[in-house]
Amino acid sequence: MGRLNKVVVLGAGNIGGSLAQRLAEMDLAREVALIDIVEGLPQGKALDIQESAPILGFSTRVTGSTSLDAVAGADVVVETAGLARKPGMSRSDLLEKNAAIVGGHADAVRRAAPDAVCVVVTNPVDVMTYFFRQRSGLPSARVFGESGTLDTARFRWFVAEALGVAPRDVVGFVLGTHGDTMVPVLSLTSVSGVPLTALLPPDRLAKIVDRAKQGGGEIVNLLKTGSAFYAPTASQAELVRAVALDEHRLLPVAAHLDGAFGESDVCVGVPVVLGRAGVEKVVEVGLTAAERAAFAASVAAVRADLALLAGLPK
Repeated sequence: MGRLNKVVVLGAGNIGGSLAQRLAEMDLAREVALIDIVEGLPQGKALDIQESAPILGFSTRVTGSTSLDAVAGADVVVETAGLARKPGMSRSDLLEKNAAIVGGHADAVRRAAPDAVCVVVTNPVDVMTYFFRQRSGLPSARVFGESGTLDTARFRWFVAEALGVAPRDVVGFVLGTHGDTMVPVLSLTSVSGVPLTALLPPDRLAKIVDRAKQGGGEIVNLLKTGSAFYAPTASQAELVRAVALDEHRLLPVAAHLDGAFGESDVCVGVPVVLGRAGVEKVVEVGLTAAERAAFAASVAAVRADLALLAGLPK
C-alpha cells in the first residue's frame, strides 16, 4: 500500500510539533499539515522541521496553517489540541473547554475530510474520542483514541527497568481509561514468553501498577511546567504508521464498544487490530475476576464523565 497523501495534526504545541517531526521523518505521507490558532506557530514549526529534510532524507512536505480549511483531503487526522487541567479548574471546566475545541475540529473534518481516520489525543481522551466520533458523524471504526498505547509503553518500561531486561522483550498491555482507573493486565504480561507473575512478587507488581497509573503525573511533577510529549508522540506515530502501512497491528486504543467486554456505547481502552481502515476489530481477551472488576470500574468512570459532559450547557 502506497504512502498517504496527507496527515493533519491539529494543535502545534509540544505534542503536535513533535508528532509532526516524527511523522515527517517516517516519510509516511506526501504532506504533514500542522494547524493551530496561534499565528506563526504552526508555520514556524513546519518550516523548522522541513529544513531538516536535506539532512535526514525525508521527502514529506511539512506545512503550517491557522485555518481549518487545511484539513481538506486528509487521510489521517490527529487531534492534539486542547487545554491541560490547571490548578483550580474543575473537571467540568476542562470538559467544557476541550469539547468546544474538539467539536469545532470534528465539524471541520466532517465537512472537508469525511473519509479520514481520526486519532484523538486530547484529554480526557476516552470522553473526547466518544465526543469527536459523535460530533463528526464518522464511522466508529475510523475514530479512536491514543491512550492504551502510551500507558502500555510506560508499563512495559517499568517492568523492564525492574527486571533489568530489554524493553522490547516485555509483552503486555493496559486496558481501560487513560487515568487513575487504567488496568495493566498482569495476567497476560510476559517477558519473552515467561509470565510476569513468575518473575516478580505481588508487592513489586503492585508498585509497578501504581507507577503506571501515575506515569503522566510523575513527569508533570518533575517538569513543573508542561507535560510529557516524547513518549506520547512515539505512541501516536506508531498508531499513524499502523494505519498508513495497513499493518494490522494488535494495539490497545480507546475504541468504541458495541457489546465487546459486555459494554456498549462507550469509548475505552481495549486491544484492537488496526489497519488502513482504522479499527478492524476489537479483540476480547480473558481477564481474571479482579481485572474484569477493575475494567468495569474504569468504564464506569468514563460514563460518569460522559454524563457530566452531556449535562453541560450547549
